[in-house]
Amino acid sequence: MIYDVVIAHQRRDRVDRAFRHRAYLWLVDLDDLPRLPWWARPFARFESRDHSFGAGDAPDRSIRQNLDGWLAGQGVELGGGQVLMLAGARVLGYVFNPLSVYWCHNAAGELACVVAEVHNTYGGRHSYLLRTDDRGRASVDKEFYVSPFLEVGGHYVMRLPTPEEQLSVTIALRQNGKTTFSATMRGTRSSGLRMLLRRPLMPQRVSALIRRHGIALYLRRLPIVPRSE
Repeated sequence: MIYDVVIAHQRRDRVDRAFRHRAYLWLVDLDDLPRLPWWARPFARFESRDHSFGAGDAPDRSIRQNLDGWLAGQGVELGGGQVLMLAGARVLGYVFNPLSVYWCHNAAGELACVVAEVHNTYGGRHSYLLRTDDRGRASVDKEFYVSPFLEVGGHYVMRLPTPEEQLSVTIALRQNGKTTFSATMRGTRSSGLRMLLRRPLMPQRVSALIRRHGIALYLRRLPIVPRSE
């Protein structure tokens, strides 16, 4: 299924700046990926090379197989339970997912964990294993360089309930006793083919908007946090 969403970012450290844009995201079963008409396939592809969970990934394995391998290394065995992935698809050979979320169920159908896979604009990727409560809330230390204007430190407070008719994801970054950044994704179910036509080149647009936002912060002379390996 597909969600028509509004994505909003709010920055509160040194400079107050907010932006929002409309997008669409897919919620797919990793064991039953969408089967689209032939003409739509170049506009919605899901490939294992677009998602990374660690050094054990293999390009010839599926997203599900790579995720299961990573989870096993974290001590999590799903026993074949359903995994739902929220992400953008590859469109005309290009994909950019700042955040992909995986709701991982065990063989009994219970939610075993949630995985938040974060990508930055430098080609880096990092996955966070989350043990959410009954309201979908979890907290985890920030371990990955995302923005040149935010330090690698502090912790994320996330709310990631399993999507149903409505999608609602919230992430807040807490640093030095305050919320320095927050992001939300809110939306409702929609028609996949309608979204493909109404919002073409979605990943290209998301990537451009993030870079435009970064340029605006740079022009406001916000200090750059050096990136290290």
